[in-house]
Amino acid sequence: MMIVLISVGMMIVLSLLRVNVVLAILSAGITAGLMAGLSPNDAMTMLLNGMGDQAETAMSYILLGIFAVMIGYSGITGVLVRTLLRFLRGKRGFLIMAIAAVACLSQNVIPVHIAFIPILIPPMLHVFDDMKIDRRAVASALTFGLKAPYMVIPAGFGLQFHQTIAEGMAAAGMNVPKGEIWQAMVIPGLGMAVGLLTAVFISYRKPREPNPQTSAAADSSDLEETPEPSFGLKHMFTIIAVLGALIVQLVMGGSLIYGALTGIILLFVFQVVPFRYGDELAGDGIKLMGMIGFVMLTASGFANVLEETGAVDNLVEKAVDAAGGAGLVTSAVMLLAGLVVTMGIGTSFGTIPILAALFVPFCLSVGYSPLATAALIGTAGAMGDAGSPASDSTLGPTSGLNADGRHHHIWETCVPTFLHYNIPLFLFGILAAAVL
Repeated sequence: MMIVLISVGMMIVLSLLRVNVVLAILSAGITAGLMAGLSPNDAMTMLLNGMGDQAETAMSYILLGIFAVMIGYSGITGVLVRTLLRFLRGKRGFLIMAIAAVACLSQNVIPVHIAFIPILIPPMLHVFDDMKIDRRAVASALTFGLKAPYMVIPAGFGLQFHQTIAEGMAAAGMNVPKGEIWQAMVIPGLGMAVGLLTAVFISYRKPREPNPQTSAAADSSDLEETPEPSFGLKHMFTIIAVLGALIVQLVMGGSLIYGALTGIILLFVFQVVPFRYGDELAGDGIKLMGMIGFVMLTASGFANVLEETGAVDNLVEKAVDAAGGAGLVTSAVMLLAGLVVTMGIGTSFGTIPILAALFVPFCLSVGYSPLATAALIGTAGAMGDAGSPASDSTLGPTSGLNADGRHHHIWETCVPTFLHYNIPLFLFGILAAAVL
């Protein structure tokens, strides 16, 4: 049990001390292997072997970065920036909630996950600076949209999440129809909504001055003095490329790699991006998203060490044994175990099967209902996804908000989302287990 607690705690502390996230996760992974009795070489080998599990995701991120930079080169982002400045000036709350709504669509209606962030957010950084928007509020809005919909709505990624819960519970001996999982997740979903409203309208409501010494964004006055670009043929071709990327992604079963490649090829074919600039723009795209992709690879290796050594199973078993009978304390202990596990593994989808296999027998023995058990499993899996340095729900927002180098992944994405979402998830998860 101590392997998970110490290694995950090390990762969090090092990250908070502003140690590079990759180095923090790498140190935590090696420490976990050594504590499990592995030699340094065996611990490193196990970590490296696990990195392959996220190779597709890392490549997707890099290609999306290249696609995003090429879209910016087309000039369509300039049209977007000036339009927003004209119609949304002074309406900070409205703009942030609109971003949250767009993020929600990415999980269920148009399941592109984080693919929209490096395309939509970087050109809006000018707008955020002009309106003095606190980027921590934007990070909270994006994370809400990346998490809450799949927790509650049984469509797109939400259908996959609910199916994972139902299959994990069935394999452990408790059956609950996949179509009823949403009922168990409504109350935790309300907790997410409370966290969003708190972040946007209380915690980060006040205007926040951008730092002009480090800002790579253009001054708002320069934006206003520059003649407004007209919508031209290359902008239309850019929109066609974006739609083409989306269609191919959906046709290919949600593959971000095929979608991004399609968009890049179309931008070249339509001569929106001249071939002579392709190498330079690809380099810029790798700079934008390469770090994010490498974090995902390292986190996958860390998760492999925790799982292969049996540390995760042991932690959950110890937590369940210490819980006692059904009640508020028991629910709290199980949710906290899920929080620690997901912080280390970095994905709620990967945590659910582990938690279901260990939670269900205990819930059966102490009398939890199927819906209460589903609520505990789903909430425990989702906890930690917001706030984990290695989660899509935090890496995605940072990839867009840090495009100008002015947004810190840990202190301005992970800490705000951890506080505003894990706390209400914990409280509302206990409530859901008590009333269902």
